[in-house]
Amino acid sequence: MGQLVPLSFIHYQLSKKMKRTLIRNAKIVNEGRIFRGSVVIENGRIAQVAPHRTAISAPCDEIIDASECYLLPGIIDEHVHFRDPGLTAKADILTESRAAAAGGVTSIMDMPNTNPQTTTLDALNAKFDLLNEKCIVNHSCYFGATNTNYNEFSKLDKQRVCGIKLFMGSSTGDMLVDKMNSLLNIFHGTDMLIAAHCEDQQTIKDNIARYKKMFAGEDDIPISKHPRIRSSVACFASSELAVRLAKLADARLHILHVSTAKELQLFDDFPLSDKRITAEVCIPHLLFTMSDYLKFGARIKCNPAIKSATDRDALRNAVNSGLIDTIATDHAPHLLSEKVGGALKAMSGMPMIQFGLISMLELMGDKVFKIETIVEKMCHAPAQIYRIKERGYIREGYHADLVLVRPADDWEWVVTADDVLSKCGWSPLEDFAFNWKVEKTFANGHLIYSDGVVDESYRGEELRFND
Repeated sequence: MGQLVPLSFIHYQLSKKMKRTLIRNAKIVNEGRIFRGSVVIENGRIAQVAPHRTAISAPCDEIIDASECYLLPGIIDEHVHFRDPGLTAKADILTESRAAAAGGVTSIMDMPNTNPQTTTLDALNAKFDLLNEKCIVNHSCYFGATNTNYNEFSKLDKQRVCGIKLFMGSSTGDMLVDKMNSLLNIFHGTDMLIAAHCEDQQTIKDNIARYKKMFAGEDDIPISKHPRIRSSVACFASSELAVRLAKLADARLHILHVSTAKELQLFDDFPLSDKRITAEVCIPHLLFTMSDYLKFGARIKCNPAIKSATDRDALRNAVNSGLIDTIATDHAPHLLSEKVGGALKAMSGMPMIQFGLISMLELMGDKVFKIETIVEKMCHAPAQIYRIKERGYIREGYHADLVLVRPADDWEWVVTADDVLSKCGWSPLEDFAFNWKVEKTFANGHLIYSDGVVDESYRGEELRFND
């Protein structure tokens, strides 16, 4: 006979399970609309979306007054490097998911260039174990493609793995796929989404050789030359090849961190539901230009490189026109000691997840984006492209992944190193003044961040994907 459970414990569990939370009188931003209303959370789900003056269906145990806030779906960041396993001196899943929660991010998809690389089924299962053990927010991870592992694709659980990550240009780690036969096998070998890093390696090598001659006798190349080394020509050549291969195979292709105006001619502004080929832009390429290397140096070094103001402005326009489908962070922490040097020696990547959403909201003041567009590109479109089940929207029955953000009335705040929750301890946005802040973040109805405090005891759920 099994052990008897006290009736009082059962009553406690039932009362805990049925707790109802009311987020009252927010400006709700969802599916192209802004409207005043309230949301009821029950048992981890959105139980009711109630426009202003609509009666709440049942009493609530907790009421949050959001009359001065906007309520958005939780941000889905499809492009992060949490550095776990193997690179945990600079970041790990717990510390970076803590920063995510503080940034209004409720779901992440982690990249495979760790140590070991997530390129075998054993490494993939170990990564999922780590995510389930340590990640405060909801999560999935990519399976990394190599020149030889495409036969493993058919063994992947499509409802659990967010996609195949393909490095068509080398970056942090050594996962470059540079054999045409391998590329053909990859594009023809799966109906899963292929997320590609596109930079032509031969062009980069030729550019490095040219600048080494130009700076003969120096031990590095100036950081200002980084966008000339990882040039627009390198990006376009690789992206054009990826698009060509995807069309040949009728593959689902998502080109990551598009960084040039020229690449935009490869994409269409069709409705997202009609696209097989989609494009992502990352926040650094929407914020910075190559002139900013003078101020920030290698702190803003990333791959692909930040390029000209013309490129940045074209990317911003493409977000609004529909040529660019998603906005992500490419959150990639390094220690500051690893960011010392120029175009060759300094590591590429920067921590962005904690301040990514408010950076985009700040651009509203400059009339770059509308808040509806930010929600579309950071919440709805990732959910649609990756076919995520029941997340990315404020809909009844969906998981209660939500973020409350507060705009300034007569205040602003300035980012300092003390504010940074990423393990690396720095941000390129230090000394930036913001007129927005993330007030509260909910994952599966659980309050994981509130007024500067992260609930580090909570663990998010694995994302699930429709076939």
